[in-house]
Amino acid sequence: MKTLYVADLDGTLLRRDERISGYTCGVINSLTERGLVFSYATARSLATAGKVTEGLTAKIPLIIYNGAFIVDNATGDIIKANYFDTDADMLLDSLFEAGVFPIVYSYIDGHEKFSFVPDLCTQGMKTFTESRKGDRRVNIVNDPEELKLGDKFYITCIDEPEKLEPLYEEYKDKYHCVYQVDIYTHDQWLEIMPKEASKANAIRQLKEMLGIGKVIAFGDGKNDIDMFGIADEGYAVENADDELKAIATGIIRSNDADGVAHWLEDNACMDKDITLPDSCPDK
Repeated sequence: MKTLYVADLDGTLLRRDERISGYTCGVINSLTERGLVFSYATARSLATAGKVTEGLTAKIPLIIYNGAFIVDNATGDIIKANYFDTDADMLLDSLFEAGVFPIVYSYIDGHEKFSFVPDLCTQGMKTFTESRKGDRRVNIVNDPEELKLGDKFYITCIDEPEKLEPLYEEYKDKYHCVYQVDIYTHDQWLEIMPKEASKANAIRQLKEMLGIGKVIAFGDGKNDIDMFGIADEGYAVENADDELKAIATGIIRSNDADGVAHWLEDNACMDKDITLPDSCPDK
């Protein structure tokens, strides 16, 4: 029975400087070369995930945008996509009425874009968009109605909790919503995705594609709870949210201490699909 090892990125595989360490890269690359089936599931896009994991060789499809897409890491091709239905325009109207003008991710004329109205951005949104200067996906618009263009798959709201929490309560059962504080800026985020878009559903799809029987997951945040729910084992890093720790199989070292890599290094000998080096004990 093959095992899929899947890790969240920010706060889990990445250190607090938003980069993967040389040690973690070395461990995972070595193990994947010997047969370890490893992937990551992240809220990031393929472009930004690739930058922060430079040096990491991922052999299989990756889960991005919290499960909205599964992509081929070698080609960038979308293998599985989850888009909003036509009711997304009504959702956006509801956000506008609440005084929330989000960043909207969509495919417009075949190109991936994230659209926003600069004059209506909160300080948190400005911090985020300024960090993406030079990104070819940037699409500045002048009218909120233009946020409705294209095939939409991800909506990010960065605003005050007083505005966002009621929206989360209203839509959490209709869509896949993640309501949490950003670990880097400490701004309040509300991310809204199609109901079918989740790390858990994407992992199920990967299991079927790859003929996987078992899943071991690693995470740190509330958006990893659904992933732990379908995993056979789920390990929370020491710096993880208490809600995730409460359902974890175990607690491992923190992200800054390369917790995932150390766990893999210590437990790889138990995976029958991995070719063992001479220094590894018999399985």
